Parts: sequence; structure tokens; C-alpha cells
Amino acid sequence: TPPWTCKTLTHAKPARIGAECKRHKIRCEVRRGEHACVRCLRTGIECSPHDPVQRLLDDNEAWKAQATTQIHQLQAAVAALLQRTQLPDLPNFHEFHPNTTSPTDSAIGNVSTTESVIAPYDMRESSPDRQADDPGLVQAPMSNLYELTKATHPIGPPSVPRHIRLASEQDLIASGVLSISCAEQLLSRFLTNQNPLLWGGIIFPYQSLDALRCTSVLLSTAVFTIASLHSPGGGGGDVLQKCYDTYISLVSRSSLSRNHSLDDIRALILGAFYLPNLSWRLSGQAARMAAEMNIHQSFHKVMNGDMRHAERVRLWYALFVCDRHFSMAYLRPSAMADDAAVKGVERFLECTSSVPGDVRVCAQVALFKILSEAHMEYGSDQSAPLTEADLDKLRAYNTAIEQWRMLWQPRSYDVAGIGSYPSKGVVLYYHFARFQLNSLALRGVRWPSDEPLCLNRREAAMAAISAAMSTLLHITGEEDMRRALNGVPLFTHTMIAFCATFLLKVAAIWARGGDHLSQSLGLGFNLAEIVSLARRTADLLARVAEEEVSEKHLMRLIVAGIREMLQRLALAVGDDAMEARPAGKEAGREQKADGTGAAVDFATVQMGDGIDGMIYNMDLHSLAGLLEYGSDQFLDTFVSSNELDAWDAPS
Repeated sequence: TPPWTCKTLTHAKPARIGAECKRHKIRCEVRRGEHACVRCLRTGIECSPHDPVQRLLDDNEAWKAQATTQIHQLQAAVAALLQRTQLPDLPNFHEFHPNTTSPTDSAIGNVSTTESVIAPYDMRESSPDRQADDPGLVQAPMSNLYELTKATHPIGPPSVPRHIRLASEQDLIASGVLSISCAEQLLSRFLTNQNPLLWGGIIFPYQSLDALRCTSVLLSTAVFTIASLHSPGGGGGDVLQKCYDTYISLVSRSSLSRNHSLDDIRALILGAFYLPNLSWRLSGQAARMAAEMNIHQSFHKVMNGDMRHAERVRLWYALFVCDRHFSMAYLRPSAMADDAAVKGVERFLECTSSVPGDVRVCAQVALFKILSEAHMEYGSDQSAPLTEADLDKLRAYNTAIEQWRMLWQPRSYDVAGIGSYPSKGVVLYYHFARFQLNSLALRGVRWPSDEPLCLNRREAAMAAISAAMSTLLHITGEEDMRRALNGVPLFTHTMIAFCATFLLKVAAIWARGGDHLSQSLGLGFNLAEIVSLARRTADLLARVAEEEVSEKHLMRLIVAGIREMLQRLALAVGDDAMEARPAGKEAGREQKADGTGAAVDFATVQMGDGIDGMIYNMDLHSLAGLLEYGSDQFLDTFVSSNELDAWDAPS
């Protein structure tokens, strides 16, 4: 019997009355076993309760039952589609949030670039809603303009998202570029080799393929590209080239987008750290993207007790280090300033939310803050030698570097999987910093010269030589450092090449200048030791390049360049001074009949044709091609072998 029944034929007292009986003011009787009263059955009308609340409850139950059935049907259909397309199971997908979904997720799909990236010209808000954080009376001028004109703020979410879908719908696996097993292998390689060296996963926090595929497509593509670059054979077939092309496409389409996620910034930082011919552009784009998302404000929020922003502060620190890597490598202005977060690394470490990786990234932030100050102090004019006053200031920077090592090395503990790399990495960057600083003393110095080097300049030059040698000795002599060579960021390989090049250039000057130059320079220099150290470094890098990374990795070019310079030096000084090692093929390149190779011109630029007018230049101009080795100009002057053809990429 329905719960609204008011009366039965047994004349039970009615609890409530049907709507029609109530309206006509007649008795409402329901026969036993019937669901409607006698009058409604006789007239054929719907018998409904008079109580409106009860009617709503009944309608609600019916709607819920129907909706539940439809949801079960949809879940079954989606599960079948996911299984057919080899996507993760439905429980692995998170709830969609329009303000965090990246527009780059649709970059691979069949969506027009204009529709998915660039908003229409009419930038009026479709809703009068304002941002929750009211800046008050004083705000940024552009924010005031957006408020005044009611235009869409560039960092705000769109009123109606154009494409709401799962992040992994059109990733490299769904599009057929990678199989599930291949993607698992690449991710495992990245988590084993690269991620631990990036401060214990501060940049990349995901540990499974399903979790990765639920993030930005740009991030998953970056990981697969980097992992295939650091895999023998490039991951098999043309996997590396396809991953790289897709990554380039995604980055290009995201450059004008107005809505990004933290995962998009992670993808750009990873690409900048490991992809040579894109590093400078990616680091700059990531810095602008992070600023648009107000990540630079997260430090203040953490200091005010909001620990939810700690992850964003870590990402800001990683971006600062990335920016400094390449602004110093190219001797170009930095895209990021030394803000409160950079100056407050110790305050951040005092927070209860700090993790072991924070110490490692904060150590590099503190180091590059010192180097940035020196870079700004001495400028980038490579023809201007340092004055005596500059050399006096250089001593203060050296003291700061010494204090940095004493402060941070004891705080960098060993980590499972990479051993003592955290503390040994502090030592490595200490040598890098000493070399970069003290090599400035030789900037713009010409030989031969009637005047010997002054005491301060000679002291700094000897420190630069010592630091360069210590760098190569540290790399070749420490087991944990040797194991890490297949996973360290590009900056480490660049500095190794820079140190080796510097030593061989000085060796060439020393060997050609004879005793007269020896006396004028006043430097203690062992030619045989330098040659031996450069060879050991080249042999180590060659082994790693041959066994552990793709044939398109930068290490192969570094090895080729060092060996060509060694051969050039051997031709200059003769076999009595050093032993030239003839080899038919080294680093995958065929040598010329006279013992020199395709990089002889490169070595000539490095060491010069003669002693007259020889000038030392400390910048990375000669190595900039390594960072841009996708450019035709570099390939024409350095690489001649088809085995080392670089990718087609913007230079």
C-alpha cells in the first residue's frame, strides 16, 4: 500500500488524503492491494498524495534510480573505451578542475591552434565575478586596467572552458607513438637516472605511468623525450625524434596560451635542463609562465603560514637555478631577479614542510646568487680585462664561495640510489664556481706582452687552472660522480667541456710560448698532466656516450671536440712533448688522413694559429654551438658525420 493511503475498506483512520479527494472534499478509500483510491480508479486519473513534500520525495527517488542506472551504463561504456585505447582505468583519473587544466593537453588532438590557444579578440568578461584576492587600493597597473575595462585577466580562468577532457586522451600512448611497455621503460629510466639528481624529485613528483598520464600532456611528453635521449638507441626506432617533434609542437602551441598548470612549468624546466638546443628559450618561457601564475608570491604566503604554497616555492627555486644555468652559460641577462624567495632560502628551510631535497636546491640557489652578483659586477664585455680594483673584489667573491661550501656540504646527506652525489655535487659546483670566477682574471689578456702578470692576476689565473683540473679530477675520480654522468643536467656537461677546453687552450699557449712565455706568465703548469687528464675525461665521457645514452646526446660532440683539440695540440708541440693517440674512428667520426678530423677548425678557433696576438677569451662562445647543436651553423663547422646528425629544431 502506498505510504500516502488515507483509508482502506476496513475503515482504518486515514493518515492523509489524496489530492483529488481533498479538492472535492469526499472520502478517500483505497481497496486492499490497490495503489490508487476508488474514485481515481473509477475516473482514470492519477492518484497522487496531497502532501507536496511527499510528492517531492517520491519524484526524487525516481530520478535517483534513473540517474544511477544511466551512470552505471556510462561507466561501463567508458571502461570499455579505456580498455580498447590502452588508457588507465577510470579510478586513476582525478576530478576535473577547469582552472588547472592545461590547454596544451589538446595540442596533439584535432583541435585548431587558434581555438585551443589564442582567445578571441573580444576580451570582455562574460561574468562580472572578480578574483577572490582583492588587492585593495594599490595594485598592479595592468590589473587596474583589466578591472576598469572589465577585460579578461590573463591569469584568470576562462569563463567557459572550451575543451574539457581527460589529460591522457591524446598523449603519446593514445596517439600510438609509444606502447604501454615502452612508456613504462622510459618512465622507469627517468625516475632512476634523472629524477633523483633533480633534488630528489622536487620538479617531478609523480611515480607511476598512470599518475603521469593524468597530468599535462606536455609534461609526459617532456619526460618521454628526455628518457629516450638518455637511452641507448634513443628508445628504439625513431621514438626519440617523434617524442621530440611532439614536444616542440606542444611548447610552440602553449607559448601564447593564457592558462597553464604547474605541470606545464615542470615540463618546460625539464626540457631546459636536458634539451641543448632549446634550453635558453624554454627557461625564459617557464619564467614568464610562472610569473603569470604568481608563483613568485608563494614565498610570502609560506612565510605567513600557508604551507600549501611550499610546492610552488620549490618550483620557483628550481626555475631560478635553471635560469642562472643558461644566463651564465650564454653570458646573457637573466630573466629572474634575486627576489625575497632567493634571499630567504634559510627561512624557507626552517619551515616544517621542508623535505631533504629542499637543502640541495637551496644550496644551488645560494651559490648562483653569489655568481649572479659577480656576473653583474664584471659585466659581459669579453674584451675588457679586469682592473686591480676588480681583482681585489674577486678575492671577496672567492671567500664567499669557500663559505658556501663549508655551509652546504655538511648539510647534503647521502641518498639511496645516488649515494654521496648530494655532497659530492656541492664539491663539483664549488669547483665550477671557482673556475668561473677566477678565469675572469685572464679576460682580455694578450700574449706576448712586455709586462708580466701582476700578482693578483697571476694568483687568480692559477686558481682558475687549479679549479678546472679539480673539476675533471672530481668527475673522473669519484665513483658516484661517474655513475651520475648519464643523468646530470646539461649545465654539468657544459662546464666539464668548458674546463677541458680552458686547460687545452692554456696548454697550447704554454707549449708554443716556450720559456720566455713561461717566465712572463709566472704560472705553474704541467703540460703532460693536463693532456693526460683531458684524455681520461674524454675516455670516460666516450664510454658513457657509447653505452648509456642516445647517439644524439651532447656527450658525443664533447668527446669529439676534446679529442680533436688533443690532436691539434700534439701536432703543435710534437710527440716529444706529448703522445698523440691515432685512432681510425673516435666518438663515431672518421679521422682525416693527416690525423686531424672534422673539428680541426673548431680546435684552431680554440687555440689560434700562432703565438702572435693570442688572446684568451673566457666566454662560452666556442661552446655555445654545443648548446645550440640543432642549428645548421654549428653543424657546418663542427659535425660532419651522418651518425651525429642533429635534430631539426629551431636554433
